[in-house]
Amino acid sequence: MITLTELTKRFGATTAVDNLSLNIAAGRVTGFLGPNGAGKSTTMRMILGLDQPDAGTALVDGRPYATLRHPLRAVGALLDARAVHPGRTPRAHLLAMARSNGIPTRRVDEVLATVGLTEVAGKRAGAFSLGMGQRLGIAGALLGDPGVLMFDEPVNGLDPDGVRWIRELMRSLAAEGRTVFVSSHLMSEVQLTADQLVVIGRGRLIADAPIDEVIAGSSLTAVRVRSPEPGALVRLRDRLAARHLAIEPVGDDELVVTGTTVAEVGDLAHELGVRLHELSAREASLEQAYLELTSGSLEFVGTTAAHPAAHPAAQTRIEAR
Repeated sequence: MITLTELTKRFGATTAVDNLSLNIAAGRVTGFLGPNGAGKSTTMRMILGLDQPDAGTALVDGRPYATLRHPLRAVGALLDARAVHPGRTPRAHLLAMARSNGIPTRRVDEVLATVGLTEVAGKRAGAFSLGMGQRLGIAGALLGDPGVLMFDEPVNGLDPDGVRWIRELMRSLAAEGRTVFVSSHLMSEVQLTADQLVVIGRGRLIADAPIDEVIAGSSLTAVRVRSPEPGALVRLRDRLAARHLAIEPVGDDELVVTGTTVAEVGDLAHELGVRLHELSAREASLEQAYLELTSGSLEFVGTTAAHPAAHPAAQTRIEAR
């Protein structure tokens, strides 16, 4: 587990991370999202002791990273795939890491095989593509067989097969009971991979919730209801309105209801005896939900950018926990 308590980091007059408190639990993949400049990389660097916080603490299994005797056995991290001497081979690079942490030499060949670099283990890393460099960085993260893994943009440079491979790898690591914390700007991949979602903006926590709840909290997530009985549909509409839900009539036979679930509408329709021809969910994408959450936290906005305004219901339904 990773525990952040009132973590704060300033660079001059800029507050990069602002009083951030989180519990990143084991046994699931936690996605870490935020606009450019939100403080994601700084947060990860403080967890690893690469940046010192101005206030608060970052602990791995209850201890600061700097106090770990063999840190690679506790935490594996990929923050920068280019952080390899270009003249070294993958085997030499990993061997140096292994010896510094008392890791058996055989483990080097094991992780090279895991990431698919066995055939190029003797070539210089400086000749590697970005994708191959990513695989080497992932091998380094796995080297100590750690219980906590952190990845910053791990799919950069990977081809579609590599993207699927890292997705399946992260989910398998979480299924083994490890803590997997991954930062990415690729919403589609986060939606396929993560169980929990942490969103920050301007260094502050915006959301910490299961990914399904984040999507359900979007104003674009709605329930479509159709009935051949207009009068009965009006009764259903009035009862839904009494619950302070947003309702959009579409003709005489259809409603689009925001802020509820298919089960809730279906139960109410059954209670009122309303005959239905359709009851379906219109789910937002993670990208849409994310843009709503972060619309007020952007550091850099292009003149042609168009982001939906933050929706109050989304803000209240996804509470920082």
